[in-house]
Amino acid sequence: MSFFSDIHFNVSERKVLLRIFDIVAVLGALYLTQLFLEFDYLEINSHNRVAILVLIAYISIFGTVFELYFLPKTVKFQTMLKNVILTVSVTVLFYLLTPFYTPILPENRLQIVFFFLAMVIGISLWRWIYITVIAAPRFYKKAIVVGDSFNISKIITNLESADPNYKIAGYVNTEPMTIEEVISTNAKRCEIDSIVKTIEDNGISEIIVASSYTDGVMLPLYDQLITLLEKGFPIREYMQVYEEITQRVPVEHVDKDFYRYFPFSRSNQNKFYKLFHRVFDIISGLLGLLFITALLPLVWVGNLLGNRGPLFYTQTRVGLNSKPFKIIKLRTMIVNAEKDGAAWAQKGDKRITKFGRFLRMSRIDEIPQFFNVLKGEMSVIGPRPERPVFVKELSKEIPFYETRHIVKPGLTGWAQVMGSYTNSEEGALEKLQYDLYYIKHRNLFIDLSIILKTISTVINFRGQ
Repeated sequence: MSFFSDIHFNVSERKVLLRIFDIVAVLGALYLTQLFLEFDYLEINSHNRVAILVLIAYISIFGTVFELYFLPKTVKFQTMLKNVILTVSVTVLFYLLTPFYTPILPENRLQIVFFFLAMVIGISLWRWIYITVIAAPRFYKKAIVVGDSFNISKIITNLESADPNYKIAGYVNTEPMTIEEVISTNAKRCEIDSIVKTIEDNGISEIIVASSYTDGVMLPLYDQLITLLEKGFPIREYMQVYEEITQRVPVEHVDKDFYRYFPFSRSNQNKFYKLFHRVFDIISGLLGLLFITALLPLVWVGNLLGNRGPLFYTQTRVGLNSKPFKIIKLRTMIVNAEKDGAAWAQKGDKRITKFGRFLRMSRIDEIPQFFNVLKGEMSVIGPRPERPVFVKELSKEIPFYETRHIVKPGLTGWAQVMGSYTNSEEGALEKLQYDLYYIKHRNLFIDLSIILKTISTVINFRGQ
């Protein structure tokens, strides 16, 4: 047990582990099928390198689309099994229909059944091992928080809710005043002179410093931390850990010295990246408008029966550099839905028609905004544009809210694929955290991830 207590997996490490062993499980299962059954559709050998690479690519892409690497869903076996079956089904379909780069369709259809079952059983067996062994408490990453009593509970809740495998075992209170602590957590208070013993007794992996007081880390504690640091023990700053685990920027904890915590992505000034983005926007815009044109007769009939009113509507939103522009959408609410003034859309909002709800859940209502993308007012990927009245209101309450306007707004974005549906100031804060993370880290890989996650959102009807 002492050996296992020293092994921990970070968020990024678990995602890489899942991807690598999914591929190993698939290739291993196909190889065993080849050995023990009459399976020769895809033999695992050096002669089939290209065909194997195509299979690996499909598994990685569709695994992302069907959330095989979304960590909160990897620890629930039933949910995982459903996603495995969906991933393998679509992978097999695309693989069989890929010309030139995959084997010729087998004459015996039983080969396709073997192909499908081998991958489902291989991945499912590996994922069961992952859930029962690697996602077990023995591999949890344990930490101690150094902070003041006002924030410790919130900090612990934020970290543990973002990553179930991350546990705060204890805390050190740096509160300069002697007050009664109210810590709504199971973490135990650590005294300064017993930090080393706590680390040894509980298998602590790192210390997180989150004190908001400039003199909060007092000299005795500082000496202890320096001693641990000299021995190679990890000591990290809270916002760095929070950003890594949640993939959000915790703006509510950032002081006025904002740029210490928020170095803007180099991609924001990279001319090649910006050119690629614009070319991608133009191609996507043309394809999107062609798609909505083909879909328009069906949408028109649905609108006639279920919406009863104009098909399109326009609305003013705030864009790049806080300049207003008008977006074009398919109408999803009743006529004159805002006759009493602008209001947040609510879950189960009675203003939304039955057909409008379908348009929202499938994201079809957003497709006309490809016209805004072609005009250059929007991009395919970026923070969702908000209405001026809400921007004015939120800018007064949420620090750095206007920062999201330094890039073009988008049809879809990091906040839309990572966050949940929200209709409050607290929800707007969460969205802002995701948007700032995107602005800070944006690159081609994150853009591709957003596109794949958006496809997953559409397929699973999670649009709002």
